[in-house]
Amino acid sequence: MSILPDSVAERFIFNSNSAFSNLPDLIKEDFLSQMIVKQFKKGQNIFTEGTYPAGIYFIKKGKVKKYKSLNGGREQIIYVCCEGELLGYAAFLSEEWYPDSAAALTDAIIGFLSKDKLLRLLDQYDELSKMLMKNLSHEFGVLVNVIATITQKTVRERVALTLLILLEKFKDEVNENNEVMIVLTRADFANIVGTAVATLVRLLHDFKEEQLIRIYGRRIIIENKLRLLEIADVTDIF
Repeated sequence: MSILPDSVAERFIFNSNSAFSNLPDLIKEDFLSQMIVKQFKKGQNIFTEGTYPAGIYFIKKGKVKKYKSLNGGREQIIYVCCEGELLGYAAFLSEEWYPDSAAALTDAIIGFLSKDKLLRLLDQYDELSKMLMKNLSHEFGVLVNVIATITQKTVRERVALTLLILLEKFKDEVNENNEVMIVLTRADFANIVGTAVATLVRLLHDFKEEQLIRIYGRRIIIENKLRLLEIADVTDIF
């Protein structure tokens, strides 16, 4: 079976942005009109693990990282969310504490929909309820793939796979040659992969020497997606 890089990324990406965009215009407009919009600076927390949800969030602009706090102040970044994606609705629907934290990865504009307004919309629109439940099921599958990747793959394999995933997440960041630029601190990148910064830097240097990527400061441009796919060795998730 031939596997394409884009199909691999899909196995590790939530689809709440596309699911929301496919809702009828009336529902989207009502949903967006009820939100309180706030600006978040890079690094600012949006919600914190262990607190109780008062509503859900919608990313209007920017990128957000969902992460778990580990011993020694370290982070494991679970997921990078982008424009059009929903945040915090799993904990809200299950009426449980947030199992992770969310912080702005870049300067971001985030909409907040309070509990009472969301419940009114859910009562009014069956399509919205179905969309959220479908997303929950899909995200469970994504998280299963993430867990399997972290526990079973080598660091080199995880770095290659992460580059392919980030290529999709940063597809709106392009240079004058229309090349996608992955713009991420090495610390955040290492926290996605689940490794030390020094190890990540060494592997990125190796990939650069192998002409798989180009590096300009924090910016990474992928040169050879197919070779990265071979290194990622993802046949086990298909």
